[in-house]
Amino acid sequence: MGHTEQVVELTDTARSALDASKALGVPVGAIVKTLIFIIQNDGEATPIVCLISGDMLCDTSQISQVLNIDGKVKRPDADTVKDITGYSIGGVSPIGLPENIGIIMDSALARFDKIWSAAGHTHCVFPATFNQIQEMTNAIVSDDISIEPKE
Repeated sequence: MGHTEQVVELTDTARSALDASKALGVPVGAIVKTLIFIIQNDGEATPIVCLISGDMLCDTSQISQVLNIDGKVKRPDADTVKDITGYSIGGVSPIGLPENIGIIMDSALARFDKIWSAAGHTHCVFPATFNQIQEMTNAIVSDDISIEPKE
């Protein structure tokens, strides 16, 4: 699938969803948080990516169920994220990831006509539609992977 939108370089950082939403002037929910997890099972470590709406939290208790993989879900450190994805935390893009990584996409992102993702750097983002991101990443779409933050 061809994606015709351009990468946007921001003056301010887009390291967090809130930073990106302020810099772009869009709702924080329209920002894609690309989160990396590892499922540990019998000494085996399976990397997983969750694409979560910026105004939601990832429900890590659902990751194993959605992917039908048993094990304990853990957040890796920054060096491990870079080793897995090739990107540094704050700039992890949902595209350009190794093909063997399972990707789950939060259905809450579909609320927006345009969503914004990191483009490999803390000051670079790109716009796309929900369907474009899903097609480019071949992500499994889930209604269960995110929860609203508690006030």
